[in-house]
Amino acid sequence: MPVPGTAVTDAYDRLAEVFPAMAVTVLGADEDVPRDGGWVRAAELAAGGPELDAFLALDDTQVQRDYGQRARPDVIASFALHRYAWPACLLITVPWFLHRRVPRYPVTHVSFDRTAPGLAVGRMAVRPDTFACLPDDPAAALPGARVVPDEEALRAEVRAAVAEHLEPLLASFGPRMRRRGRALWGMATDEIVESLWYLGQLLGEDTRAVRELELLLPGSTTPYVGAAAFRRPAGPAGEPAPAPTRDRVSCCMFYTLRPEDICATCPRTCTTARTAGRAVHATPQAAQAG
Repeated sequence: MPVPGTAVTDAYDRLAEVFPAMAVTVLGADEDVPRDGGWVRAAELAAGGPELDAFLALDDTQVQRDYGQRARPDVIASFALHRYAWPACLLITVPWFLHRRVPRYPVTHVSFDRTAPGLAVGRMAVRPDTFACLPDDPAAALPGARVVPDEEALRAEVRAAVAEHLEPLLASFGPRMRRRGRALWGMATDEIVESLWYLGQLLGEDTRAVRELELLLPGSTTPYVGAAAFRRPAGPAGEPAPAPTRDRVSCCMFYTLRPEDICATCPRTCTTARTAGRAVHATPQAAQAG
């Protein structure tokens, strides 16, 4: 196999093909991450201050527009972190899932524009730093490659890369959300699982995505809280459901806007209630997109 031009471009091109709501631009080593227009640097969100205030204001405006009411400040902050963390996790997990490459992105290396026309999720710009790969990967010849011995070592790289990127953001958003350590890392667990699970479905690889996520997050990998924890609930006659589901570790807080609508994966309700209730959206991403 030929050596690729970069370790991640092909993965992001494939992401755009199946999920056109999101776009990723890979910057050269001498290019800075953009900051004009609707762009905000991840480092600025992590620092708090006016950039974070402006980011939260976007959700405040959208909630008022879509639901005709104001949401609590902690709910707005939870929605806003989700809007960033869900696509940010894909920056790391998609190259791993498709090509067994795990890029590292400090917050200084990523910008996000959630206001780009025609992109419901938004666009991200990344400046690759180092990346991990397996010994037989042609990309091991690229600058910045770090070869790890096996699949479990590569999974450890995924967990470390996501934690490195999200930790300063959790510290910044956490006080606004009125959440601390375990609750924040439970949310991070959910963002990793549900973003890649969704992409696996779009790629036609739902079964493999579930299997990979169960290995990635078995429930004993700090700082993450909880596990991928997929299950197949029984149907009315006791038959297994055609597709897996899971219980989220954290609550997306959508119930504060629509108490009558229950997320299919909500941890606040029991299985019976979820089955009997009217679940109008499978994940908070579906509820908040657009």
